[in-house]
Amino acid sequence: MSGSIRRSWLRWFAAGAIAIVFVLFFTLGGAHVLTVAALRAHLALLGRFIALHPVESFALYFALYVVATGLSVPGAAALTLGAGALFGLAEGVVLVSFAASIGASIAFLVSRFLLRDWAASRFPAMFERVDRGVARDGAFYILSLRLVPAVPFVLINTLAGLTRLDLKRFYWASQLGMLPGTIIYVNAGVGLARLGEGGEILPPRLLIGLLLLAILPIAATRLRDALARKRIYTRWQRPRRFDRDVVVIGAGSAGLVSAYVANALRAEVTLIEAGHMGGDCLNTGCVPSKSLLRSAREGLSFTEARMRIREAITAIAPHDSVARYASMGIDVRQGRAMIETPWSVRVDGEIITTRGIIIATGAAPIIPPIPGLAEAPYVTSETIWDMAELPRRLVVLGGGPIGCEMAQGFARLGAEVTLVEFADRVLLREDDDVSAMIRDALSADGVRVLTGHRAVRADRDDAGFALIAESQGNSSRIAFDRILVAVGRKPRAEGFGLEALEIAMGDAGVVETDAYLRTILPNILACGDVSGPFQFTHAGGYQGGFAALNALFGGIWRFRPDYRAMPAVTFTAPEVARVGLNASAAREAGIVFEETRYELADLDRAIIEGTPQGFVSVLTVPGKDRILGATIVGADAGEMLAGFTIAMQHKLGLKKLLGAIYPYPTRSEAVRAVAGAWRQKHASARGLAILEKYHAWRRG
Repeated sequence: MSGSIRRSWLRWFAAGAIAIVFVLFFTLGGAHVLTVAALRAHLALLGRFIALHPVESFALYFALYVVATGLSVPGAAALTLGAGALFGLAEGVVLVSFAASIGASIAFLVSRFLLRDWAASRFPAMFERVDRGVARDGAFYILSLRLVPAVPFVLINTLAGLTRLDLKRFYWASQLGMLPGTIIYVNAGVGLARLGEGGEILPPRLLIGLLLLAILPIAATRLRDALARKRIYTRWQRPRRFDRDVVVIGAGSAGLVSAYVANALRAEVTLIEAGHMGGDCLNTGCVPSKSLLRSAREGLSFTEARMRIREAITAIAPHDSVARYASMGIDVRQGRAMIETPWSVRVDGEIITTRGIIIATGAAPIIPPIPGLAEAPYVTSETIWDMAELPRRLVVLGGGPIGCEMAQGFARLGAEVTLVEFADRVLLREDDDVSAMIRDALSADGVRVLTGHRAVRADRDDAGFALIAESQGNSSRIAFDRILVAVGRKPRAEGFGLEALEIAMGDAGVVETDAYLRTILPNILACGDVSGPFQFTHAGGYQGGFAALNALFGGIWRFRPDYRAMPAVTFTAPEVARVGLNASAAREAGIVFEETRYELADLDRAIIEGTPQGFVSVLTVPGKDRILGATIVGADAGEMLAGFTIAMQHKLGLKKLLGAIYPYPTRSEAVRAVAGAWRQKHASARGLAILEKYHAWRRG
């Protein structure tokens, strides 16, 4: 018999033996024996036996504990309390500490023998990454998990066995990690043994033990975090004093809000910006693009539109200026920041020490590796505003929000616009019917929309530049004078010293953070486009406030942003506004929903202004008025969305929205209308029948 076959038979034999033990355990009432109630009932009898046979009793109890934990049968908590009740604090701690660690090691080896090869063969890539992490940090993570009793120890034993963590490191990490909880549980068991002595209802020792058990998860989590911080910061010398409480890198929406909030809380703040104050939104994003769209709707020329853009930026710039933030008492530096250590940042040759660092460096346009593109006259969402003249022929590469907005805006200004999108529809994050409406709107404004087309290369001949695109095996040549690249944005995470600090980056290049916006170094946080998960100005501003709070108070209390009601607006005509889930996202997530829809063609304000296109769609929990998400397509949809955003943020249902008073004639009445449509669908037929009979009775 070969070695692999023999090993396979041994696995089946071991698995069968363990299964038999479990069956016997539950069949013979083991689950009732290893309980606190059973311990209390037999405490006196067990105590007398131990008094007569102390050594044998200790060894027998030790063996029972090892077997129970090694085979992962229920009852470890009762056995731990019993060790304190029967043997006292010192002997009980010694017994449980070593028996639990040996039993955990047995469970670890059983898991490795039975499941490791199977798991590694099924998920090779995942376990390769896991094993690399285990080689570096395995023992520390076992220690961290053992400190938190809320994490089931049987789960830790089983999962650790699937890794390549060596047994010695696992054993000592388990021994140390379980020790605080062991002492508290055994001490509670000592109190349990004295329950009722001297007329006391709850002996002080038991009372203290119960109190410690209650606070153990919180204390253990804090201890784990403290150990983690100490471990990851060992490479650097922490300053004895700091120049600043917070240094914020980046003066876009996220950075400005971070600096503002920290300063409002009387912290000493330095704000560093290498480019223009206000970031992309003010200078190259939201402000110029929305100004251009407004100019296009009003029929202005490109020259007039450019003038209006400059005027808008000039008017808004003081809100984000160096002068304004300096007047608040914030130290504003315009230069390139380099993070030297977790507590120091270099700017213009000066080292600034700080308790916390907030990275808010934003994102930049992605330039795809299309052959010939670098030699072509391409622009991005940042450089398109530098064009002195309206291009006669403009190709827009990308059918996302930026691409659709700019395609429609430049078409209305008079350019011949072709939009090229690789996917089979524009605005992929929206529902199919929404994408179709926007495509029709673009086409109505003269935009040639080519979905399902892959950009192959940019060519140049005597006639000028052209984009070669392929679709279903066919090739198209699209002539252009300018090409706008709008295929997405990538985080600006390089060149700030993050690599030397080993701060992790995600697959999309984002700075990886936890739910509290902290990086692997907890005093360094990231917010806005550089960390995601959204690339919205308002999302960056929202995160910025939480980043400031956690940078200042994270060691005492942490504040977690809530993204359930994150709105998004595409400023095409008609606008597309969404908050929460839409139908496609809900289906993809497997969430059951009910949709209520209201057509804006029935809204008085839309009829008055001649803008009846669009609808309001609300998703709710089936049979309930709890809002899962809302989508609005129509004129001023972004303004109308606020009601649903507030309702979701504060957990208000459609019934509450229906009961509000809306001025007439406004577009906000559509919110009441869709809530009314939902209410009508859910009216009780039986209740209405009873009311009908009641009114008939009242009429005589």
